[in-house]
Amino acid sequence: MTLRDRSQKFAQLRNCCSFIALLLTCGLTGYSQSLPAPSPPAPPAIAVKTKLVVLPVRVTDGNGDFVSGLSVDNFRVYEDGRLQRINLFQREDTPVTVGLVVDHSRSMGPNLAEVATAIVSFAHSSNPRDEMFVVHFNDRAWLDLPGGNPFTHDSAELARGISAVSADGGTALYDAVIEGLNHIQLGHGNLKALIIVSDGADNASRHKYADVLALARRSQTVIYSIGLVGALNQEADRKVLQRLCSDTGGMVFFPEARQSVVSISARIALALREQYTLGFAPDKTGTDDSFRKIEVKVTAPGRGNIRVQTRPGYISSEQPANPERRAP
Repeated sequence: MTLRDRSQKFAQLRNCCSFIALLLTCGLTGYSQSLPAPSPPAPPAIAVKTKLVVLPVRVTDGNGDFVSGLSVDNFRVYEDGRLQRINLFQREDTPVTVGLVVDHSRSMGPNLAEVATAIVSFAHSSNPRDEMFVVHFNDRAWLDLPGGNPFTHDSAELARGISAVSADGGTALYDAVIEGLNHIQLGHGNLKALIIVSDGADNASRHKYADVLALARRSQTVIYSIGLVGALNQEADRKVLQRLCSDTGGMVFFPEARQSVVSISARIALALREQYTLGFAPDKTGTDDSFRKIEVKVTAPGRGNIRVQTRPGYISSEQPANPERRAP
């Protein structure tokens, strides 16, 4: 084979290889275009948390005695008129987080010794697993946390704290309740209550009644009051305490001449122990600040006329409403 023949053969082989390479390139390109597009990554799972609305429910008969022995089937819970499914039901003595809000204004001087005794009686009558704390107030409000502990059940410790503070100044009632409602949210139990012992209406607070009511409804706290009202502005003083209790589902007591603060405090302790605990997950979602009305109905054949007492409602927003505390 001549050199010229060899050159022609080499050129033919090179052209053939180029043509084969072109075919392979086109084929692979077409194949890649026919492949399905990769699926996008799955979105991360979203955890949905449902807020449980917890209701302390006290059921009494015509004589005012607690109606015991009821089951979940005896209860119906309504939110804004809609029947709710009951997810939590307890009829045993459930521990409560309790804040004792004690007035130390000047006019309370003659009553403080009896109030300290009443606190001891209350602690002795309550559930040993209750979490308790004290808020003192006169012109300002402050927490009493012996040893830096947020809660206690030591009745002597509670009484010492009250006896150690003298009576002076005005009545910052709303600020004191705000202080108690902020602190009570640190409690571990489902049930929360404040007990106010005071002899007058507010005359020194920075906060208003609307602040107190909004925070109480968000924190699901029931307020009880022992009103040691005096002759001056007696009707106005009564109305303030009555409103605080009725708007949160609690009770107010105004001791008569033959009644003592000690006996009433024991009565409140009994009321906290003799109640049912119901809870439901709202079927209506939202993040607004709307008030949702609650109604609990009880059917108990053979028990006569019964009365049902619970919180009238709650604010649905998940955002905390902790008004700024007043600096000491």
